[in-house]
This record gives sequence, C-alpha cells and structure tokens, in this order.
Amino acid sequence: MARAVVELRGCTRDFGTVRAVDALDLAVHEGELLSLLGPSGCGKTTTLNLIAGFVAPSAGRVIVDGQDVTARPPHERGLGVVFQSYALFPHMSVFENVAFGLRERRVAKSEIGRRVGEALALVRLQGQGERRPRQLSGGMQQRAALARALVYAPRVLLLDEPLAALDRKLRQEMRAELREILREVGITTVFVTHDQEEALSLSDRIAVMNQGRIEQLGPPRDVYERPATRFVADFIGGSSRLRGRASGPDRVELGSGVTVEVRLGRPLQVGEDVELGIRPERVAVTPPGGAGASGTSRLAGRITRLTYLGAQTEVALAIAGGQSLLALVTEPSPMPLAVGGEVALALSPDAFLLL
Repeated sequence: MARAVVELRGCTRDFGTVRAVDALDLAVHEGELLSLLGPSGCGKTTTLNLIAGFVAPSAGRVIVDGQDVTARPPHERGLGVVFQSYALFPHMSVFENVAFGLRERRVAKSEIGRRVGEALALVRLQGQGERRPRQLSGGMQQRAALARALVYAPRVLLLDEPLAALDRKLRQEMRAELREILREVGITTVFVTHDQEEALSLSDRIAVMNQGRIEQLGPPRDVYERPATRFVADFIGGSSRLRGRASGPDRVELGSGVTVEVRLGRPLQVGEDVELGIRPERVAVTPPGGAGASGTSRLAGRITRLTYLGAQTEVALAIAGGQSLLALVTEPSPMPLAVGGEVALALSPDAFLLL
C-alpha cells in the first residue's frame, strides 16, 4: 500500500458547543484522490480546513509527510487549495492571479513566467493569460483557480467543492477534465463534495461523513454496493428498506405470507428480525403474471407514484405488509405504467443488502 502523505490522528474540532469533527482518524495515500462526502454540516469542510491549517484542532494532530504540522500556519504546510468561490482577484489578469503567490515568495521573474506558462498549459488555458476573471466562463475560472494552486507544485491539493458553482452540464464536463488533469499531475488530492455522483466518478476512495465522523471509507464501488451503515445506504444512491423475519438461513418473510430469497454474506438465524436494503436499479418491474427469471423472487406491487427523470422513470410501489419499494424503469418503458396499476417485481437474491 502507498504511504500516507496526510494523516489526521484523533482530530476533534469544536465550535462552542457544536462538535464539527469528532476524534477523526484519516490517512490520505500517495497519489490518490480521496473524497470527503456527506450532507451539509457533516464536518467535511472543517476536516479540509484542519488539513489546510485554516482552523486548529481542539484535540489531535495533523501530519503531512511524516511531520507534525498541527501548529504550522497554512503557508508553511506545502498545500494547494482551490475554493468553491475560486477567490480570483478581479482586478488582475489570469497570468497575474496565477503568478501572485510566486511573486509573494520572491521567485525570479524568468522562473515565474515559465511556471505560470506551464500551469496554464496544464489546465488548457494557453493564450488566456491576459484576460480578466470576468471575461472567463465559469469553467475557465475554475481552471484558473486550479492553475494558481498547482503553480507552487504543492505536496497535496485540497479542493473545496470546486464545481459547485457550475451548471449541471458544465459540471459534468469539468468533472472529466479535472480527473484527467489530476491524473496527469499525479498529485495527492483531498476533494470535498456533497454530490455523490462527483465522488463516485472522481475518487480512488470515498470517506462518507456524518456528524463529524467517518461512517465508511473505501473504493467507490465498495461504498455503493456494500454500504456499511444505514446512513451510507440511504445517502449513497438511496435504498428502499424492507423489514422482515428470517424463515431460513437465506429466506426472509416480509409479511402477508410473502417471502424473498436472499444472499447476504452470512446465514440468518430463524426468527431473526432483519432489515434489508435494495437499490432501485436492482428492482425489475414486469407485467403481472409473467414468468420471472430463474432464482429470482416474485412480488406483487401497486404503483403509487411515477416520477419522470428523462432517461428513466422512478416508480414508487406498495408491496406486502404495508411496505414500499422504489424502482427505476429505463425509458422508453417496455410496458405501460400508471398510478394504481398492478405490476410484478423480480428481485435477485444478490440484490439485497443487510442493514
């Protein structure tokens, strides 16, 4: 495993009576992009600020390259930061914005020109150095801010929701471009976001945060497909919850005599109360009375709500025992769907999560 470049060891941060970060342990490895993901108020931005040195921990230590930097100011930590607002100087050209920190450090003029040129080329802003920030699109401003952070050749790059100010289409384009740039540079990166799609598509690992703690830390596929807690299952992708009782090592009765086959990684004890999660994309909606695929459980469902999403329609369904499920149907739908309509649901044993 690659060595840790950044470590938080038992870091806590209190703001008055509010604990924003709670005894957090975290290691960011050489060359990886680690995302801090969670809802507003979960502590992800405070965690980034602890690494950057913008706030000091109430307890614990911050380690960068094996050195304790807890007491060091931000400019002595060798880190680059890109803020959500970009924080570009409006009265300066793009070139001068990128060069500003180098001038403050009294870098030679010839060296400044070379390094700024390389940074602008890296973020695809060649020929834009004389323009002012107001003359740039949102995506170009984001890249200028990234160039300003990279021009120092920082040890670690910290990104605080850098795509949040962009519209959806541009955000998707910049997401792919950002990942390409960061791979080219090979820099260790900590990325703060509340957008699960961003985290899943950009990250080598994701730390899902809730109330100042990490609920789960791992590769995107593991976090999505094997959520460790109810919170992660609900926050990442969203899951329907089903309550039932085990009637066998791999069978759960949901109520009203309806039983599903499950494959959960451990055998269930007969009589055990069970809470299952299932992702909406794992629920297959079929016409009532049709034959299901071999090995799947078949349930009857009644449509209670339809939400058109363009490429898909989200289908809310009432099933046995007063419980409900969400499903996603790819458009154009292979069958007519209407609120109040009866359908059959096919559920693979592998589709279930044990919560």
